[in-house]
Amino acid sequence: MKYGNLILEKKEYVFLKRILNISGYVEDLKIQESLLRLSNELKNAQIVDDCDMPKDIIRFNSEIMVRSENGWIKTLQVVTPVEKDAKRDKISILTPMGAALFGYSQGDTVIWDFPSGTQQLEIVKVTQDKSLTKIEVPI
Repeated sequence: MKYGNLILEKKEYVFLKRILNISGYVEDLKIQESLLRLSNELKNAQIVDDCDMPKDIIRFNSEIMVRSENGWIKTLQVVTPVEKDAKRDKISILTPMGAALFGYSQGDTVIWDFPSGTQQLEIVKVTQDKSLTKIEVPI
């Protein structure tokens, strides 16, 4: 891991913790396991101001290219649950793939348990769209 721990922007961290708190009622066991693992990783995460966020960290609305050890390559975007759209490759943070990637950086390799089994993913590229990275966190 390039930075040693997950790195999250403060407002996104607060928003994510809220989402995870209310997602405890998910019935799918693999999704529950993914969200629990993400919650555990957040305990050691580095929380920073927006101006201190490295540009290569996966955050809400980051565009990501990932490569699997199985040979497939996907370009996707991690979004809030209400913005998910599989047809446009927008995956929710509450999916195993979204939970697996959030807070990691370009060049990192992530080993995660997915419904199809354990996979190793390489984060090939992370791009931030400045108009999309900011999320409004309700208080």
